[in-house]
Amino acid sequence: MSSIPNVAPFFIAKVGDDGTQVDAWPDQPLLASLEQGGVDWPSSCRNGTCRTCIGFLTKGEVRYEIEWPGLSPEEKTEGWVLPCCAYPLTDLHIETSSI
Repeated sequence: MSSIPNVAPFFIAKVGDDGTQVDAWPDQPLLASLEQGGVDWPSSCRNGTCRTCIGFLTKGEVRYEIEWPGLSPEEKTEGWVLPCCAYPLTDLHIETSSI
């Protein structure tokens, strides 16, 4: 059971357009859930500074536990996310991409 009260035990993260999906746990970064689900997602620093893991969120919401996760407010508004430090709040759909 999640350590965060009043949330689903896990969400579904759909990846790309090929039907791949994994369980996305609200108490761990999205990148960890992707890797546990067998998705080979690019990553490096795991703290939001290198932006290697950047992806585009086409559906759903995430939260960050750090104030500056390496994205500008505009990028967050556009849907860019850093899975290494983003925690799912809902079911979501994410695509790999680079800026």
